[in-house]
Amino acid sequence: MKNVLHLCLVAAFAGLWGCSGTQSVTAPKGKVSIIPMPASISEKADSFLLDKQTIIVANNEGDKKTAALFNAWLKELTGYELAVKDQGDKNAIILHTANDTTNAEGYTLNTDHNSVTINGNSGAGTFYGVQTLIQLLPVEKAHALYIPGVSITDAPRFAYRGMHLDVGRHFFSVDFIKKYIDLLAMHKMNTFHWHLTEDQGWRIEIKKYPRLQEIASKRKETMAGRYADNKYDGKPYGGYYTQEQVKEVVKYAADHFVTVIPEIEMPGHSLAALTAYPNLGCTGGPYEVGTHWGVYDDVYCAGNDSVFLFLQDVLDEVLELFPSKYIHIGGDECPKVRWEKCPKCQARMKQEGLKDEHALQSYFIHRMEKYLNSKGRQIIGWDEILEGGLAPNATVMSWRGIEGGIAAAQQKHGVIMTPGEYCYFDHYQSKSPNEPLAIGGFLPVSQVYSYEPVPTELSPEEGKYIKGAQANLWTEYIGNTDYLEYMAYPRACALAEVLWSPKDKRNYDNFVDRLKVHVKRLDLKKVNYAKHVFEVTGKAVDNGKGGVEVVLAAKLDGGKIFFTTDSTAPTPQATPYTQPVQITKSGTVRAQVFQDGKPFGGEYNQTFLFHKGIAKKVTLATAPDKSHSPASNFILVNGIEGNAAYNDGEWFGFKGGDMQAIVELDSLQDIHLVGINTINAKGDWIYPPKQVIFSVSDDGKTFKEVYKQNTFTQQGINKVRGQLQQVRGRFVKVQMQNFGKIPAGAAGAGNGAWLFADEFIIN
Repeated sequence: MKNVLHLCLVAAFAGLWGCSGTQSVTAPKGKVSIIPMPASISEKADSFLLDKQTIIVANNEGDKKTAALFNAWLKELTGYELAVKDQGDKNAIILHTANDTTNAEGYTLNTDHNSVTINGNSGAGTFYGVQTLIQLLPVEKAHALYIPGVSITDAPRFAYRGMHLDVGRHFFSVDFIKKYIDLLAMHKMNTFHWHLTEDQGWRIEIKKYPRLQEIASKRKETMAGRYADNKYDGKPYGGYYTQEQVKEVVKYAADHFVTVIPEIEMPGHSLAALTAYPNLGCTGGPYEVGTHWGVYDDVYCAGNDSVFLFLQDVLDEVLELFPSKYIHIGGDECPKVRWEKCPKCQARMKQEGLKDEHALQSYFIHRMEKYLNSKGRQIIGWDEILEGGLAPNATVMSWRGIEGGIAAAQQKHGVIMTPGEYCYFDHYQSKSPNEPLAIGGFLPVSQVYSYEPVPTELSPEEGKYIKGAQANLWTEYIGNTDYLEYMAYPRACALAEVLWSPKDKRNYDNFVDRLKVHVKRLDLKKVNYAKHVFEVTGKAVDNGKGGVEVVLAAKLDGGKIFFTTDSTAPTPQATPYTQPVQITKSGTVRAQVFQDGKPFGGEYNQTFLFHKGIAKKVTLATAPDKSHSPASNFILVNGIEGNAAYNDGEWFGFKGGDMQAIVELDSLQDIHLVGINTINAKGDWIYPPKQVIFSVSDDGKTFKEVYKQNTFTQQGINKVRGQLQQVRGRFVKVQMQNFGKIPAGAAGAGNGAWLFADEFIIN
């Protein structure tokens, strides 16, 4: 019977009619939808039918473990598992593991009507081959499963493919950590960066220092809402992992070929530890475990030898739990204000001949690296460890853009790229006003997918020091697993392909087509993934005629877009979208994609402010910072006012610098109003300007001041509006003076303040 069915399926694969005068199950072209895309894949007119009689051939313990993981997935689809045997070549899935260390994670996979054969270069390679086989299975539950004929040769582009998780701000159970690792492995990620210590909570048991569990793992309350709201829930919060639980997670990860890298923060982000052991700080306390987000001035005392003994003791226990080559020691966001006034720190600087506190931090990192090197381990640190001189064997994790990674690679140090613009999954992924609260920024799936980890500034030889990249998931605003999954997926799918697949094989539209199938696998894993990538999207663009038009799109197969311009909700009876929507007056454009007459996902909902300056030529005196730089200057006059969450790609951000822009109108004309919006969110280092000045000119050379404002008291968005009388001009200039350096005691003290600006309004 199986052979008859098989012949039917082969005919179906060729697009023919099936047996007994009925239409057989077909395998439409493009249904091979593997994420990440293999290095080489070819389909063939052959197939394999998996049923209860199929066996798995695995003749070593590692392959048998991998076979068990495949069986666990298969049981979800079919209700049964396959027998695992030492030999066989008919109706079989054959696993074979070699010992090829040149490309240990590579594998080949071949399917024909007799068997599926996976040859792994190592146990990891065989495991990844099985992950690919899982993605060749149908996503619909059935008793027997058709597997298309394929020939795959595959290996990763980058050796380090990681996902990070912060459990210091919010704590997650061991069961969820295992699920997180499952999902990493499913997407051929091989590193889990476990951020275990923070100002707001110490999350790992250290037996020599029990107060870390008793005191440092708990805080009295947690922030409620945005940082700037300064509200708290009044509820005690805590949690930590016992050493037995850590061992359980590390073993589970190893079984899935995932390395767990622990992060023990130093010298900053250490307030929780100082609360438990106040003698480790510069002032001696008393301290309190952090209850608000951000950076604290109290850090480990770099002049106190007991600090280093404490950290060495902590690391000794950590090393027993984590066999990873690397230990992450943080090194980021360490204020120097306590060190500047601490007699012990100043004495240390004098004793060691250190020129400043940055050099003192470098001394701290060097000393801890030397200790870890003596134990056969190496350190990873955030890119601040470059300051004052890089430790000899350190690997740099570049998060403040790509510059740190470039500098480290040029110094011949290993680099893990994780710039916020592409890899911070705590950023918003949609411009919808209904998005749950996030820390800020805007990072859609398409932007993650567009990331290229090797900077063009590096030579081919320097580029070899880029070991890979990872996504970071900080949890200030992520308090439960549903929200965490929503923020991680499908963005993690996109990054997985960036890190695994050959650069020339990547194509975003093709990725989305495969993702349409892949999300059904996420459904089987009960992942609460975000669906924005399939929803209707809108982009306001210059129509080339001195105005703005909205281009709508949806990647949902079979979906139709309907829109309105009168603020009413779109329905299938509204205007069908066939060409860009022209903006001719102030109002709201709403659009929805419908499938089979039913709405799918969220709608596009955008309010436009029509004014004389809309879509006119605009010139900026200086470019905004890369991390808050809209696609073009046109965004400043596109009729859209940026939102309070600054997650919509509308805001121009200037770090530590001023902003100046000039808009050229079509002709000399009366001007009755000038305006611009700015943000006051000091908790996020965003300060209102010291002053805003508007000027007008007939010729673009000689300007006359027409309006000035230097008070901005509103929290959040401040709308600067100047009513004018008897003013004519063709050129309108706005000058915004940056606040300057953030004062002591405030979040980000000592750094240059951010200045945000959007929608230059002229009427």
